[in-house]
Amino acid sequence: MEYLNLTFRIFSIMTLLLILILVTGRRKIGELPVFDFLTIIILGNVVGADIADPKVPHLPTAYAIVLLISIQYLISHFTVKSRRFGKKVTFEPIVIIQNGRFIKSNMEKLRYSIENVLMFLREKGIFDINQVEFAIVEDSGNISVMKKSQFQPLTPDDMKVDTKYKGLTMPLIVDGKVYEDNLQKLNLNKAWLKQQLKLNNINSFDEAFYVDINTEGKLCISKVIEPASFMNDFII
Repeated sequence: MEYLNLTFRIFSIMTLLLILILVTGRRKIGELPVFDFLTIIILGNVVGADIADPKVPHLPTAYAIVLLISIQYLISHFTVKSRRFGKKVTFEPIVIIQNGRFIKSNMEKLRYSIENVLMFLREKGIFDINQVEFAIVEDSGNISVMKKSQFQPLTPDDMKVDTKYKGLTMPLIVDGKVYEDNLQKLNLNKAWLKQQLKLNNINSFDEAFYVDINTEGKLCISKVIEPASFMNDFII
């Protein structure tokens, strides 16, 4: 009975958390504002106590979770609506390098050493600070870097070269399953797709592991293949 109760607690709490997270929206963990991060820490403690100790009342825990997520949602809402309020509960982006020179006062505010900043730059493939026009520490703690114009790669626009439009590729077959909705959006059908597969020596949809089509109408086809026998001797 004790294990059954524990199983119920875990499933009910996970279901509740999933629903609330879907309602409040998704964000990358590394880009969470301060208040969101604090909410996660508190939620972890509340949920952990509920699961670990069967004596903890279950309904008050569920109420605490709903209340925490509701507060987090309201804070996020007001942060978006009011810039003044947002400044109070989040970190503002801070410039730490300008025109190839460190801004010491801002680095001291953030408690960033020169070694820290140089490491971040190297991770972005920059080994010479003179190449940096601006380096900005975002509220997530990540560093955004803009190189000086003479060190930025050339683009077709810089060279006055016209380019063709390239949109997203659209999957047509995934693991042998045909995505008929995508075929209909492109005014294509399974008969056309099967004919294209035969041109590539594939006789059935099951033999195609992945197939997509780009905006130029070109197919990318990946067959279902088994690894070569000698590869079985390797551990990956």
